[in-house]
Amino acid sequence: MVGARLDEIDRRILAQLTEDARAPLVTLAARVHLSRNAVRQRIERMERDGVIAGYTVVRGRAEGEPHPVSAIVFVYRSDRMRGGQVLAELAAIPEVVRCDVLAGQFDLLVTLQADSMDRVGEIWERIAALPGVADTVTSVALTTVIDRTVA
Repeated sequence: MVGARLDEIDRRILAQLTEDARAPLVTLAARVHLSRNAVRQRIERMERDGVIAGYTVVRGRAEGEPHPVSAIVFVYRSDRMRGGQVLAELAAIPEVVRCDVLAGQFDLLVTLQADSMDRVGEIWERIAALPGVADTVTSVALTTVIDRTVA
């Protein structure tokens, strides 16, 4: 995103794409008052500049499908983050949707999305048993009131 400068029209295009990434160019053009070709060129430029890093599918739940369980695991490493084995192990767990390196008491903040509490427990056991992990603290989300992860 080096050197990427966004004007008001770029920001409006991004807002429209954030709301509906499948919106046709003709619809976007009408909403930002530009030609279809001008909108296409702006989107291509923002993709090249890294302002738009990709497009994704946000999967909903089918009727009867269980609601996923979200959990946060704070990880304290005995070696204070020397070596990458713990990170490699976390990357191999599909339910780990995010991992942040922290400053402060704990070293990692691991965000999980699992199908059940049993699966959260299995993942916690796996993380706690990793060589180099000295301690963990786990919290489970009761309900989601704000979710901006798609944006």
